[in-house]
Amino acid sequence: MSRIDAFSLDGHALRLFLAVLEEGSVTAAAGRLGLSQSAASHGLIRLRGLLGDPLFVKSGRGIVATPYARGLAGPAQALLDGLQGLVRMDVFTPASARIGFTIAANGFQRDLLLPGFFARVEAQVARLSLRVVPSGAPSAALLREQGCDLIVTPFPPAGTDILQKRLLTDRYACFYDAAARRPPETAEAYLAARHITVLHPEGEALDFDRRLEAEGLQRDIAIRVPGFDGVAAFLRGSAMLATLPGLLRHGALRGLAHAPVPLPPARGRLGALPLYMAWHRRDQQDARHAWLRGELQATAAALREAAP
Repeated sequence: MSRIDAFSLDGHALRLFLAVLEEGSVTAAAGRLGLSQSAASHGLIRLRGLLGDPLFVKSGRGIVATPYARGLAGPAQALLDGLQGLVRMDVFTPASARIGFTIAANGFQRDLLLPGFFARVEAQVARLSLRVVPSGAPSAALLREQGCDLIVTPFPPAGTDILQKRLLTDRYACFYDAAARRPPETAEAYLAARHITVLHPEGEALDFDRRLEAEGLQRDIAIRVPGFDGVAAFLRGSAMLATLPGLLRHGALRGLAHAPVPLPPARGRLGALPLYMAWHRRDQQDARHAWLRGELQATAAALREAAP
């Protein structure tokens, strides 16, 4: 290892190494970087020779990183970040771009925005590969450690190196099956009904539910499901209610009726539900990243305009 010439390494080699490490496939990494399979394979062979380690070995139908390669990931990313920081890419041409992009989003945000975002961007670039990962309760580490390029969330992580922008604002609505019941018109009728709500797998209740409980308002919760996509099947054909973000009418609760929640907006309980995108400061001046952020904003704007 002492004979390694560190100056023989370059940004292309580091980017290839990190892409193979993340994708777990030379073929997928080549597609992500816009390289031919042959070019990616030769680049990896050269890098193995420079570093004196196989880096990746076969395992079943795929490949796995060696311990040396796993340990190299952090320093390689830091070096690549440093190289990217030396220059500012002022010109970005979408029509010739081959883009790999990772967005962290939970079910609601994923289904609401990302299909439209993918369709919008794919129509303008040479090739787009979009990876969507769950954000959970998003942390700044997810962006700092490059687990994703962008987070879409109502609760953006805090940090002096984390930037954010509001995409849209939603409000809670009362969903029901119009074939089975009428909307509740009074607070008494609303509280007396049976309800369906969401309790996330990590045990986190909806903000609306937490506020109601803090105010001592009791509802008869009949069903708790782990995600928004589990509500509609229970709601259809029943007299139950579900109080959820109103924009779900464009996604998981499409076709169900909705009405204002008949409760006074005490202490902001029925206030605005903002949705943000968040990214790391290192990507602020990157022309490709800035363009993609603009396309996500345009997707959100189109959704706002289409909302009845």
